[in-house]
Amino acid sequence: MSRASDRAYEMIRDMILSGDLPSGAKIGEEALAEQCGVSRTPIREALGRLEAELLIRRSDTQRSYVADWSLEDVEEVFELRGLLESRAARRAAKRISASQIERLKKHHAAIGEAIYAKTPDTQQFVEHNHLFHGVILEASASAELTSMLARIIERPMVHRTARNYSFDDLKRSHRQHGELLAAFEQRDPAWAEAVMVSHIRRAFHAYANAHIDQRIHDVSQAAE
Repeated sequence: MSRASDRAYEMIRDMILSGDLPSGAKIGEEALAEQCGVSRTPIREALGRLEAELLIRRSDTQRSYVADWSLEDVEEVFELRGLLESRAARRAAKRISASQIERLKKHHAAIGEAIYAKTPDTQQFVEHNHLFHGVILEASASAELTSMLARIIERPMVHRTARNYSFDDLKRSHRQHGELLAAFEQRDPAWAEAVMVSHIRRAFHAYANAHIDQRIHDVSQAAE
């Protein structure tokens, strides 16, 4: 792959994950080539990679669209994430080092600061939430889990879930992180695994509720 193709891939992927290119949006090669500052050939190569990653889907007429996931699809992704992350938490509880626990505490504190700021800082929450889960995955010491989770976590609905959280959702997530920390300090694999299953399931329902609310809003707007 050329540098131009790599650059186009990164830019388009970021637009999909951020929501700048929303689910179901039609992909215009010419417009993307102009946005990315490349010719259409690198755009086609980039779209091929994104299609292989299931971020883009191609219609019977060979037109490309940002993948539009049904709620059933989303639930399956979160179920897989729950299986893998709970396994990672179980492994981590037996292997986690004192320094890794200290890093978890640091990210946990930063998440608390983000939530209880005068105006909740969602970006800081997202950043430190990602880092918190990253430490757990690192402590699990499993290249296979790391590889499998990398593909799942990069799905747009997983990437953007925290942006749908209510204040209560944010507080609940923070409390569950605290319980994960307690399980790791006790070196209790079963406890860590159980909390992580609950944590990921809660994340799915936060996404599902926001998804349903958006559908209702869209229908209401279309009827006006």
